[in-house]
Amino acid sequence: MVFGLLSFFLAHDSNSETKSGVIISPDLETNSLQLAEFAEEEETYPDSGELYSDEEYVVPEIQRDVSEIAYPARRMHKLLVDAAKAGDISKLGEYIGTGEDMTMLSLGGLDEDPIEFLKSMSGDEDGYEILAILQEVLEAGFVHLDKGTENEIYVWPYFYGIPLRDLDARQRVEMYKLLTHGDFEEMKNFGAYSFYRVGITPEGRWRFFVAGD
Repeated sequence: MVFGLLSFFLAHDSNSETKSGVIISPDLETNSLQLAEFAEEEETYPDSGELYSDEEYVVPEIQRDVSEIAYPARRMHKLLVDAAKAGDISKLGEYIGTGEDMTMLSLGGLDEDPIEFLKSMSGDEDGYEILAILQEVLEAGFVHLDKGTENEIYVWPYFYGIPLRDLDARQRVEMYKLLTHGDFEEMKNFGAYSFYRVGITPEGRWRFFVAGD
């Protein structure tokens, strides 16, 4: 399913990228109440059936305990979190790979040095913002997609595998740690989460770190 969604994103706009800073609320408790009220308001979404058209697709379980996933994936997750916390974006180069095994960093392909590309996607020249986004994404809950197939993968954050219309108030508050309200409104028009997400295979391969629709 994850690769079906990626193909859908590529078909719609292979050059589109979205980027937003990390939002830290000065009053999360107050905002949580406001967002809960917002979630109860009547909202309209486009028909997202094309995105989740597989008749066998079942909304995946939201997982939060990384210790329960395959060891190679758990190890890669820790390496990426540690690299982000270290504040040195060059450390990610050790895990990106090369050739066909290279981590997907752009839906439209990549012709430049991957570290320089990540820096270019950050609001600062050293890549601190993109590292903060990577850390925030990896510390969110996740989903386990395409179990038992050659495309099996763990994806962070879990919003990627769940239709936006199915998120409850508390889950939307959690999502706002990564997005602005403007980002969310744009995603509603598309019908699915399209901000940064990370994919790691059970074998420990860092499959992608991309944003866009």
